[in-house]
Amino acid sequence: MRIFDPHIHMTSRTTDDYEAMYAAGVRALVEPAFWLGQPRTGVGSFTDYFDGLIGWERFRASRFGIRHHCTIALNPKEANDPRCREVLGVLPRYLAKDGVVAVGEVGYDSMTRAEDEVFARQLELAVEHDLPVLVHTPHRDKLEGTKRTLDVVRESGIAAERVVVDHLNEVTVELVKDSGCWLGFSIYPETKMDEHRMVALLRRYGLDRMIVNSAADWGRSDPLKTAKTGQAMLDDGFTEADVDRVLWQNPVEFYGQSGRLTLGPLPGFTGEAAEFGGNSVLRGARA
Repeated sequence: MRIFDPHIHMTSRTTDDYEAMYAAGVRALVEPAFWLGQPRTGVGSFTDYFDGLIGWERFRASRFGIRHHCTIALNPKEANDPRCREVLGVLPRYLAKDGVVAVGEVGYDSMTRAEDEVFARQLELAVEHDLPVLVHTPHRDKLEGTKRTLDVVRESGIAAERVVVDHLNEVTVELVKDSGCWLGFSIYPETKMDEHRMVALLRRYGLDRMIVNSAADWGRSDPLKTAKTGQAMLDDGFTEADVDRVLWQNPVEFYGQSGRLTLGPLPGFTGEAAEFGGNSVLRGARA
């Protein structure tokens, strides 16, 4: 199967993960801007991180045969830290960069007034830069958070088909399906969704606008959950064409709205010498 993982935090993963993903069929991905696990303390740490997403990480993925794209935003968790609000002023120069295919992750963590303001402003930026939007729904009180998310999206005036609402589950799927937005599902070993629950949702609601990702951050996660979902679909009687639609065609259609996808084939890891900013993925002497 060919796989486009539409939401995976590769900065937290190893080169072994890249090799395993390529072997499983991953040929392209989107890495959303994320938080670090601890607070950033100033704008400079964000710009260094954003530079890494559009530079080094894109290069690193290419060395293992995978096309890397990213989304850029001030994430909901850090929207509450006044030290981080200046990031909104630097986003426009990153949203104009090659390889940036959406604004994201935006949305809610604790559903505060600060999050309201930052969410609304970043939806405005998406419209200004003609980019789709990746929305994070909160881990707590997910139903109310999803309702509030959809209200803000409607108020913004952005077209629903330009928005994917992520981290959905059985409680929130119908709300988002009825809204006209795309539906995102993160498949985890223990939390959020697993591949078998995902297959049941695909049986019930169909394949339209359904996007499956592994998320795979620095917590307990699995960058092969997209491939495992594809296999679970096949085991349940879905066709290879069905799997291709969910794991490749749907994310390509959504992020293709940016006009910035690069999907040409790359070789897998070859050991060929190449550098980015004087650094290489290779280690040790080479004959």
